[in-house]
Amino acid sequence: MSKLLTARELKTQASLVDLLSRLGYQPVPKRGREKMYISMLRDNDSNPSFSVNDDLGVWFDHGAGKGGNIIDFGLAYWKHLGFNEVVRKIQDVCSIEAAEPRILRPRKPVKVNHVVEKVRPLGAHPAITDYLKSRGVFEVAKFYLSEVYYFVEDENDVRKHYFAAGWLNENNSWEVRNRYFKGCMGHKGITFIPGHPKKAALFEGFLDFLSWRFDNPEAEHSIIVLNTLTLLQKGIAKAKEFSCLDIYFDRDKAGKLASRDFIKALPYATDRSSAYDGFNDYNDKIKAQLKTAATEQGTKTNFFANVRVPFER
Repeated sequence: MSKLLTARELKTQASLVDLLSRLGYQPVPKRGREKMYISMLRDNDSNPSFSVNDDLGVWFDHGAGKGGNIIDFGLAYWKHLGFNEVVRKIQDVCSIEAAEPRILRPRKPVKVNHVVEKVRPLGAHPAITDYLKSRGVFEVAKFYLSEVYYFVEDENDVRKHYFAAGWLNENNSWEVRNRYFKGCMGHKGITFIPGHPKKAALFEGFLDFLSWRFDNPEAEHSIIVLNTLTLLQKGIAKAKEFSCLDIYFDRDKAGKLASRDFIKALPYATDRSSAYDGFNDYNDKIKAQLKTAATEQGTKTNFFANVRVPFER
């Protein structure tokens, strides 16, 4: 049996991407520093929400609002194993041998800057438009989102340019999302849209809010969007200003726990996730409706294409 590495040695020598590959998980095709995966830590994750930056040696599960280094991942993935057992497991899976003597080469500090270059109204970039149309919320989104163009500058001052749909949070930072990335250009924060002084509706992310707005165009609630479940306590603090609260969190494990904790803090709040019963979140319901409508339209088109019109004399 090979010598057990220390936690520091393992984090220096092991690769998260390599570990995930050996466990059978591959990222979705994309460009950029971060690789996106369907989360292997949660059930029923339909959209890639697990990001890995192998240069920094870190991961973040946007759906669960949790992240960390390779050992933190191992502890979350192999819940029944202790700390040293997880270190051994990662070492074995990645086939890492402890060499004697060895010179440790710690990771070089990496500078990564996200800089917003410009912001435009929705509709200018076809890729952003197509993405929001695929989620069934483009027409609603035009009232709330913008096109955000930004670049990422690495430690060698090399810039890569990106674009996404986004909106501002309470810290005046852009919460952005496109087909392959979900993140924040600055400090995370909740987003508040004022409305009725006593009624408020709460959501995890802006796609769920837009889906609700699509279904409830006349609703007058004030809106609180967490932008990440890690800001649940901030959401609770803001929600205390209202006497009627409707919660529309995801129906996965993390969302259900957040709903439970929210109602525990504010017992008069109501879990409204039954509005998308059978789906993980509100947007999944809207996408399913969009797919059904497209199928029905295709059936009608195919039917009329086969109808033979009598020749008129």
